[in-house]
Amino acid sequence: MGVEVSVEGLTKSFGSQKIWEDVTFTLPEGEVSALLGPSGTGKSVFLKSLIGLLRPERGKIIIDGTDILQCTAKELYEVRKLFGVLFQDGALFGSMDLYDNVAFPLREHTRKSESEIRNIVMEKLELTGLTGAEGKLPGEISGGMRKRAGLARALVLDPEIILVDEPDSGLDPVRTTYLAQLLIDINAQIDATILIVTHNINLARTVPDNLGMLYRKNLVMFGPREVLLTSEEPSVRQFLRGSKLGPIGMSEEKDDAQMRAEMEQAEAGHNDGSPGEDELRGVPSQMQPTPGSPVRQGELRREKRVSEMLDTLPEGAQNAIREEWAARGHGNGNTATAVPAGAVAPASGGDSASGIGLDDHYGSAEN
Repeated sequence: MGVEVSVEGLTKSFGSQKIWEDVTFTLPEGEVSALLGPSGTGKSVFLKSLIGLLRPERGKIIIDGTDILQCTAKELYEVRKLFGVLFQDGALFGSMDLYDNVAFPLREHTRKSESEIRNIVMEKLELTGLTGAEGKLPGEISGGMRKRAGLARALVLDPEIILVDEPDSGLDPVRTTYLAQLLIDINAQIDATILIVTHNINLARTVPDNLGMLYRKNLVMFGPREVLLTSEEPSVRQFLRGSKLGPIGMSEEKDDAQMRAEMEQAEAGHNDGSPGEDELRGVPSQMQPTPGSPVRQGELRREKRVSEMLDTLPEGAQNAIREEWAARGHGNGNTATAVPAGAVAPASGGDSASGIGLDDHYGSAEN
């Protein structure tokens, strides 16, 4: 099962340039989360900080009970074994074929025999649709195949935490959907904690359990996906629509004069090509595991937790959550869970899921 990742008061700078400050939120164990934000807001820097490749100046990063900013080098080495990382460009060794690239972590970090390694590597290559390509070099395959090979390598140690940096980079929309489905299926199979950094709005709206956004060096909000998707925060609405109208500009933020000029252009009939204000409102149905996959335990834990916090969420988020629960019989149809006050009862009865822990450490929308 995945482990909880908690960051508290995290601040990172490069020289005099502050990247982000006082970032606080928790990635719930075994759930899929996504982090949005304009280019240059430090999302990839955040991922590198989580695995100890970069060191923030202040704050805590607590992984499975260990603060990696205070631990020894040996302890950090052990914590890193919990991670699997899919880098933006795949980060494959160009001189190795796909088989050796995927086998590399097993040879470095385990004492498995070559026979055992082969079984694991071929299993992961099959899982990512690369059977038959194991003998090819990274330069001989497409960007999408390199991305999938990077994911196969990230999975060989059966990680408890999977970090995914821009999974749609270099992929067409269809392959992006297949990769997103693969991440959901992997979560169902191994119950890993997954964090996706992405600009892809469709992926962000349909895949994760939880959503956050970095902007102007701060965490705008983080929590159940319905909170961000129904938010009226101007930067969030602008980013979700991909519109020029709002506080985000080419240099991350714009001044009042530019905002007024663009608003006047829009009122005069100028079309910037973005969806209408109401076209991306609401919360689409969440992507589900492929039929025949195991029940997503992270989804069940999330439903239990969200039911406990439901009355504290913004009204729009509450309504969206209740609507989805009603549409899906309050759950994925396989396991009944408790019905929160005010929610529509599921089509079939049942007791609440037992033994599922609660997490009240979601980041504040006011961060």
